[in-house]
Amino acid sequence: MYELAVEAEFAAAHRLNGYKGACERLHGHNWRVVAVVRSTELNELGMVLDFKDLRAHLEAVLDRLDHMYLNDVPPFDEENPTTECIARHVAEALAGRLTEPVEVDRVQVWESQGSCATYLACEPAQRR
Repeated sequence: MYELAVEAEFAAAHRLNGYKGACERLHGHNWRVVAVVRSTELNELGMVLDFKDLRAHLEAVLDRLDHMYLNDVPPFDEENPTTECIARHVAEALAGRLTEPVEVDRVQVWESQGSCATYLACEPAQRR
């Protein structure tokens, strides 16, 4: 199994509906996103995927979120834009841009230097 990871950032505002505390109020983050993809095969060049192409896919997903009020952006207009939900959304959107045998393994979203959430896109039985 091969893994590739790329990193990108986006800035956005949000509020957590129903949260009792400061995060219920409008605030923003400069999120850092690490996307890890995996494959059992290499292409004809000996790569899972060109890093440039993977980064472009990730940035295309994040462009929909960058400098936005997330509570107005689907699917966060119907669910809380928590870091966990953002990680899942990015993983699912990125997966829709990839072709077999490359698949999303996990997406990690950092909302601050010391706090992140990870969405594991593969079932536990599929993991190493």
